[in-house]
Amino acid sequence: MSEPPANDAAPDDPPRNDPMGNDPVATTIFALLAKLPAGKSVSPEDVARAIDPDGWRRGLGRVRATAIGLARAGRLVITRHGKPADPDTFKGVYRLRLPDAPAQEEDAP
Repeated sequence: MSEPPANDAAPDDPPRNDPMGNDPVATTIFALLAKLPAGKSVSPEDVARAIDPDGWRRGLGRVRATAIGLARAGRLVITRHGKPADPDTFKGVYRLRLPDAPAQEEDAP
């Protein structure tokens, strides 16, 4: 029996060498962000609802895992209270925005 590849990525993390690939969650995150003014963010709930309006709660874990992978790759910023958060240690309510965008006051959920 062969061993799984050695990496610290969770099973739901996107492959690190392909941060967007064909992942519908990543595609949805970037599509939602493209519709917003620079510096604005989206909530993980917005992403999950865009993918599955009826079963969006089931998709929140996948959104989080994809966001973490994209943040590690430098393609996305995870924010808490309007400030960048470490993708490996953040907890609680978070939002997603593009990197290098000027920080603006976050929209209330």
